[in-house]
Amino acid sequence: MRYGRDLLSLWPLDPSAIYLNHGTVGVTPRAVLDAQQQWRHRVERHPSRFMLRDVWTFTGSAGDGRTLMREAAATVAAFVGAPVDDLVFVDNTSAGVNAVVRSMPLGPGDEIILTDHAYGGIVTAVRYAAARAGATVTVVGMPYPAFTSAECVARIDAALSPRTRLLIVDHVSAESALVFPVQTIVAAARRRGIPVLVDGAHVPGSMPLDVAAIGADFYVANLHKWAMAPRSSAFMVVAPEHQGWLHPPVISWGFETGFTQEFDWVGTRDVTPWLCAADGVRFVEDQLGGQALYARNHALVWHAAQRLTQAWDTPLEIDESLAGCMVSVPAPARCGTTKADASHLRDRLLFDHDIEVQVHARADRVWIRLCAQAYNDESDVDALARAV
Repeated sequence: MRYGRDLLSLWPLDPSAIYLNHGTVGVTPRAVLDAQQQWRHRVERHPSRFMLRDVWTFTGSAGDGRTLMREAAATVAAFVGAPVDDLVFVDNTSAGVNAVVRSMPLGPGDEIILTDHAYGGIVTAVRYAAARAGATVTVVGMPYPAFTSAECVARIDAALSPRTRLLIVDHVSAESALVFPVQTIVAAARRRGIPVLVDGAHVPGSMPLDVAAIGADFYVANLHKWAMAPRSSAFMVVAPEHQGWLHPPVISWGFETGFTQEFDWVGTRDVTPWLCAADGVRFVEDQLGGQALYARNHALVWHAAQRLTQAWDTPLEIDESLAGCMVSVPAPARCGTTKADASHLRDRLLFDHDIEVQVHARADRVWIRLCAQAYNDESDVDALARAV
């Protein structure tokens, strides 16, 4: 398949812009938006029947078998390598993490561990839940910019203690865009009997995923980023031993009627982002090539890393295996070191050059995180290099 800017017409993106920020909030393809509109038309033809018989019922099954939510869950479960009865939909990764940390029985002296690469919204939720329970939050510093998987695992393993009630780790970190060795981390924690929550927000649709093989107690990820579903669409996979005490952030009619029942209905809402998750999966696999897409996007992003660091004379201290379909590269020293400097550069790139890319400050310098999607090509990378 031929990738690049010729594919832009498959998305409603402004063709005059250079969009190197697919990972932040995703971009929904036209075909999936069309499918979503068809679902909305179907809802309005018979709203009560659709919402209270087809999507969800008090008995847990529709008149002709499985509900539409469970059918959608089955498609997503097959895509991510998870048992369908362990998978539920949530609005986004933050909602899934909130469900876990606000349901978990915590008390004074208990501890939740994060790394210093955790997404800010997740950190906020964890601190809130811990403070209400009198528990503590420990943040483990990762080796950076010279990140290595072995040192990452060693530092996390050393931080675990008898007080640790939950370890939260990224699969792909949001800002630094590093692929963490989650399977090894999970194994280390499980040897001590410590539950692990993996934040996989950037994984489905960007690289191969087998949730069951990772073995985490909780795996939460977005479908509206790389898996082409409309916003807001995400899923959570929960090991059976935790399903009895886990509840969604919003308690509604499904309370105490079973794990999937409870999460499938949290009140009246737009269910179409989950129902057309299957359309997003098919778009990734059939229209974009699935595994071929992952390999091509990785190759483009790694080429971009070399191109930009050479142009700006800013060495990148990570191995290629630590990059997926995103990479964070250090900007030239003249771009500054602070959050304000990063915000200024991001705005200049957008408003002066019509280039959308994520920019942040870390480790005493400004970093540019760029994403590679099917509609990007080397000309986008060259434009970014010139603009900076």
